[in-house]
Amino acid sequence: MKTTLKLMIAALVLVLPAEMFAQASPAAKNIPSGTVVYSLPVTSITFCVDAVREDFIAGPYAQYAKKYMGSEARTSNGVNYYLKKIRLVPYLEADPSVRLTANLKNGAGNGFLDLCSQGLVVAADSYTGKEEIWRFPSLAGNEQFAGKDVDDNLSTATTTLYKTVKTANGYERVAVSQSQVVEKSAEKKAAETAATIFKLRNMRMAIVTGDTDATYSGEAMAAAIQELLRMEDEYMSLFYGTTVESVQTMNFDVVPKAGSKDNMYVAFRLSETEGLLPASDLSGRPIVLDLQMEEKVTPPSSGGKSNGIMYRVPRTATARVMDGSQMLLQTRIPMYQFGETLTFPL
Repeated sequence: MKTTLKLMIAALVLVLPAEMFAQASPAAKNIPSGTVVYSLPVTSITFCVDAVREDFIAGPYAQYAKKYMGSEARTSNGVNYYLKKIRLVPYLEADPSVRLTANLKNGAGNGFLDLCSQGLVVAADSYTGKEEIWRFPSLAGNEQFAGKDVDDNLSTATTTLYKTVKTANGYERVAVSQSQVVEKSAEKKAAETAATIFKLRNMRMAIVTGDTDATYSGEAMAAAIQELLRMEDEYMSLFYGTTVESVQTMNFDVVPKAGSKDNMYVAFRLSETEGLLPASDLSGRPIVLDLQMEEKVTPPSSGGKSNGIMYRVPRTATARVMDGSQMLLQTRIPMYQFGETLTFPL
């Protein structure tokens, strides 16, 4: 209901009589009575982009992976972005460089209103319903590994102490054992985790080969193997880390200019560490919009007063979105600012 009402108001504003227009703008006082002011359309392009952010969190036992698991592990955290999805959406908006006037006589305004939705004029709220979303995912921390150890964090350490005891032969040193609870070292916990991983692998092999007291078949065997794999992956992450993915969504606008030589525009930029960036931020690599016009028409006029209604016939362009030499997207778009300006008689 609100959208319909906004469209009706926008269309009426574009065809208001000149005397009402003059009340809103002192510069329009010289427009004759019965004249309306309108604009020609231009095509703007919105890029709706999703980028995946990968947060790698190194495992707490990464430095012991070579010793206990046989291969090196990454020991530092890191962030990496890559493109997931690009959606190209063309919109129509009023050309700010062209303002035209028309004297609607003998009921010609009815036809003018009917043609508003066909691109002869542009409603002021062509962007109605367009949503811009900014989402910056938070960095994951080492709490990803909480509770994944195979055993508790404490162990018992035995220490040998000596005390002096008086005997018949004099004073002698006597050894005394003392036990106390201490925190396990990281290497000790890594060794326990590695031992558990190999134990899980042996259990899985025993189930598959039937070398076990229990009998597994059908769904029971599949469920048991799946659970063992899950536990092994969980313990392996303590050595080789884990990756947490989130999505960054942003919108970028490009308004192509008629008369450009190559019709290539930097739509936005992508940094592997910072994510999606505007075209003005040079820290990311450019994602380029390349427009190739399909047919040649006469250049659009600059507008002016006319006894008819001036309108634009769009020129179709093949739009390609390029990441270096790699083409990410290709589609066809009607581009009004590159088209031909004609007159519709009243």
